[in-house]
Amino acid sequence: MDSRQDLDSETFLAIGTLVDLLRYRAAQPSRLAFTFLQDGETESSSLTYQELEQQALAIAAQLQSLVAPGDRALLLYPAGLEFISAFFGCLYAGVVAVPAYPPRRNQNLSRLQAIVADAQATVTLTTTSVLTNIEAQLAQTPELAALQWLATDNVKNDWASDWQKPQASSNTLAFLQYTSGSTGTPKGVMVSHGNLLHNEQAIKLAYQHTEKTIFVGWLPLFHDMGLIGNVLQPLYLGGLCFLMSPIAFIQKPLRWLQAISRYKATTSGGPNFAYDLCVSKITPAERASLDLSSWNVAFNGAEPVRAETLERFTATFASCGFRREAFYPCYGMAETTLFVSGGLKTAAPVVLSVEGGAIDQNIVVPTTETGNNTRAIVGCGQTWTDEKIAIVDPETLTQRPAGKVGEIWVSGSSVAQGYWHRPIETEQTFNAYIANTTQGPFLRTGDLGFLWDGELFVTGRLKDLIVIRGQNHYPQDIELTVEKSHPALRLSCGAAFAIEVDGIEQLVITTEVERSYLRQLNVDEVVGAIRQAVSEQHEIQVYAVVLLKTASIPKTSSGKIQRHACRIGFLEKSLDVVGEWTADLQPIALEQIQASLETLFSEGNELEENSRSLNPEPTEEAIATWLITHLAFHLKVSPDEIDMREPFARYGLDSSVAVSMTNELAEWLGCELEPTLFWDYPSIEACAQHLTKEYIFSPDIETVSTSREKR
Repeated sequence: MDSRQDLDSETFLAIGTLVDLLRYRAAQPSRLAFTFLQDGETESSSLTYQELEQQALAIAAQLQSLVAPGDRALLLYPAGLEFISAFFGCLYAGVVAVPAYPPRRNQNLSRLQAIVADAQATVTLTTTSVLTNIEAQLAQTPELAALQWLATDNVKNDWASDWQKPQASSNTLAFLQYTSGSTGTPKGVMVSHGNLLHNEQAIKLAYQHTEKTIFVGWLPLFHDMGLIGNVLQPLYLGGLCFLMSPIAFIQKPLRWLQAISRYKATTSGGPNFAYDLCVSKITPAERASLDLSSWNVAFNGAEPVRAETLERFTATFASCGFRREAFYPCYGMAETTLFVSGGLKTAAPVVLSVEGGAIDQNIVVPTTETGNNTRAIVGCGQTWTDEKIAIVDPETLTQRPAGKVGEIWVSGSSVAQGYWHRPIETEQTFNAYIANTTQGPFLRTGDLGFLWDGELFVTGRLKDLIVIRGQNHYPQDIELTVEKSHPALRLSCGAAFAIEVDGIEQLVITTEVERSYLRQLNVDEVVGAIRQAVSEQHEIQVYAVVLLKTASIPKTSSGKIQRHACRIGFLEKSLDVVGEWTADLQPIALEQIQASLETLFSEGNELEENSRSLNPEPTEEAIATWLITHLAFHLKVSPDEIDMREPFARYGLDSSVAVSMTNELAEWLGCELEPTLFWDYPSIEACAQHLTKEYIFSPDIETVSTSREKR
């Protein structure tokens, strides 16, 4: 299929699993595989392929002494190389890896409990620090406490000599990828060794990768794009990858592009929002130090790719050597291992302008006109190996011709084996056949799109899935959170959906009010409770809340909530509303806040200049004022609306904004702050008091602890 300069054909045919592949790579003892940038800038640890195998062998041997082949192992790791060693330790032991993310202190563990119950995991692999942090929570979660816990940073390489090679083939299950979103009923996608090797070959072909490809990645490794794109693809090529944590990127997006510039990376990418973040956060002075001329594959996927983003990023970073042709819009999902389609590496992205009214009727009408009724859709290329794409009518299951919108169906060797222990959902999703033909089985993606000149264009979602910043959120989970947030809300009478505002997906909540609360309804109280609950449980901001009259929400004849009808009603303002709130996203309203911010930044500079004085610490009032103005600025609300004693979550503070604000606060104070600051001290008053005490008692401190236990 292509020339493999690093793998001769005979060797390649002998590689049927990732274990075979790593064993082959480890034969080159000095070949560097991964380097981790601790703060997104400082090289803190590295692994050669041989060192990776030695660690994997030791972990595998210890696992084999604890569990049987085929058992499931939960992986709970912070960002770093330990996850990679543990993942391969599972593969070398014949144990099915179940990647997840370690919870923060005091975070709700319901999703983690649901994953453990569904996967029937018997052991958890983690680090000593993570285990120490969640020990208190384990006492209240018997399901997690009952697992065997193994801190792999304590496993000595001496264990490697006890390893027994397991029986494995390309059909052997490698890991379960739990789709992000649903907390109540998470689904584990069964990904085999053969799926992974096939998908890595497709990525190599599409991106024209070689063993000389250099990667930079910040995506979470427990997610398919981070694991398969930034860990397994370098392994497949015998290449090199520089990794940083997602938090380091969110705190300071410049770190991502600095790493690309520093290491002359050729491939790097992420969801669409990452490119928008770079445009909004990186200053002209910072851009002057960047050289992005080596970057020839800037992949963009996991959420809708927006033409405006491609144009803004290209215009902003052209002076740094970035070329529009480097953009690589692509399409994929966990159910297809990762990658489905992408374009030509050397070609600029394909953007097709169509009539908005026609596309809403599932008909593609190209246009050269511009205006409100025109929609620019970015193409996601074509398949590269044995994958096939069909556009199918989701109701009649008949194939749609080119130029007609339908559900995207995919077949091929990268399509996963199904959902773990879910035969009905597996049959419905993974074994679809086109009516009146023998074509199949296909995977039903639940996405809508069309083919035009052989190029795939994704137009929306058939499912009610909400995708914000590349993360999936299931509406039924959000609706359950909302109905529990305040007694004034009726049970099972709400709808959560997304709308596009200025090119960004935003969350809207519509929900009925109990009849007994209608006369004396406190709209602000109910809206505040909803925003706080959604922020705490799902870590996203609510854009709008609409409180509806009792028994007025659109339903089917069988009583099922019609989310699509609710969305249309919201946009057309035809719902029976008794109270509502919408975030003000207008920049004019932020001028006063911006002036306050500039004053505070000036105070911060004076604070830094006077840091050698006898009394350098900021006052509690100054810190509180900084927090109020920045919270108002980021969430686009008036400072007058903010109560210092209310939880940050009350105002819809999500994880992305929280991490970004923590970094800005650290720069203003001139010290390092833990990214969990706003969760450990969840109100302005508590946070300001904590930081003031830290400065009073330790005026020369470089890192401010956020843990009450450490004080």
